[in-house]
Amino acid sequence: MNNTHIALLGYIGLFLIILLILAGLRTMLTLNGTKKANSFAPTGDDAGPFSLKLVRAHANMYEFFPVYGGVLLFALATEQASVTNGLALIFLGARVLQAITHLISTNIMAVQVRFFFFLVQFFIAGYWVLKFSGLL
Repeated sequence: MNNTHIALLGYIGLFLIILLILAGLRTMLTLNGTKKANSFAPTGDDAGPFSLKLVRAHANMYEFFPVYGGVLLFALATEQASVTNGLALIFLGARVLQAITHLISTNIMAVQVRFFFFLVQFFIAGYWVLKFSGLL
């Protein structure tokens, strides 16, 4: 298994962890009678501030997956993982740190830190696209 495999599986694993926490929270609220199972708002704001952050972190994951998964899957499908292996773990680390920051706080400093981690991923993905296309 190379770093590109690890980055892709790590992203999927992080996605599953966030979904598990969200499902656990909603199950707990349902079982203790706080909410009906079919009454949760898609925004998550009806189940408390942490639920809202979880839903947004989850949405943020699937919104960026076409880029994140796309470049990694392209590298694997075209046998060009040598392009992505060098930065793949930094790519994954930035995603994990972005998600953790998202869950911890939404104050202005946390939002700026989260945006920094997004930019790390954005520029790495852009660099890889340029490498794949032969422009670098």
